[in-house]
Amino acid sequence: MLRLSVSEILSRIKSAIPFEAVSEDYSFILKIEEYAPYMCGAVHDGHQFRRSLWDNCLHTEYERWYEEDPCTFEMVQSHPIVLAGCDSRFEYDLNRPPETAIFDTAWGKQLWRNPLSRTEKNHSLSKHNAFYEVVHTLVEQLEKIHGQLIVFDMHSYNWRRWDRPVPTWNLGTENIDNSRYGSIVDSWRGKLGDMKLPGPIPQSSEINDVFQGNGHFLKYITKNFENTLVLATEISKVYCDERNGIIYPEVVRSVERHLKELIPLQVKEFQESDL
Repeated sequence: MLRLSVSEILSRIKSAIPFEAVSEDYSFILKIEEYAPYMCGAVHDGHQFRRSLWDNCLHTEYERWYEEDPCTFEMVQSHPIVLAGCDSRFEYDLNRPPETAIFDTAWGKQLWRNPLSRTEKNHSLSKHNAFYEVVHTLVEQLEKIHGQLIVFDMHSYNWRRWDRPVPTWNLGTENIDNSRYGSIVDSWRGKLGDMKLPGPIPQSSEINDVFQGNGHFLKYITKNFENTLVLATEISKVYCDERNGIIYPEVVRSVERHLKELIPLQVKEFQESDL
């Protein structure tokens, strides 16, 4: 893996050069083994939280971890193109637009002892902006090569906070063209619902049951690229003990193995569809 500046990363993408790199400031990772007709994103996987914010933050490390999406990068790491955030959404949220990417409160609790300085905010927003410059250039290049593209936007959610049964998998589709892509969405939902995971984990998949696909990553790509489908794919945190901060590696590995098989099948179906 290389450590590259954003300009170096953009240069390699524009020249369609395969590479694997962490950004110079360690805020994101991008792996491109080949310029395939699909990519995977894990924008909430990150847990890093820069030192200058520690003393001013009222949330514990566990509280931050609880609202992040741990292991979502690991679940898709075997695919040819993977883009993942390394920083915590509590520093800046890549799935929100710049104007709301820095929290004042988070899940009903004040985040900062004292308001963040403009310098701290600008530091965070510069990383947010750099990430989306890379997203734009990468999707643009992939559409140029393949004509159309599918993006698997991977997330997880805390199922125990709900007071009703919730699905193992949820697809958020309110901000995509369902008249055009509805058959692909339903096919992906079916594949996820058939997945068999270790132990007594119930298997179910629904569309717009717990989340509706309102994230900035999906909206940004959908707005700017008319031939790219973003599938906002959420797994409930059946792969960990969300109340005690324990990861179940056998479940994470099983999800990864299943997605290694299922994602290429969905891409093939997408490519063969008359969309």
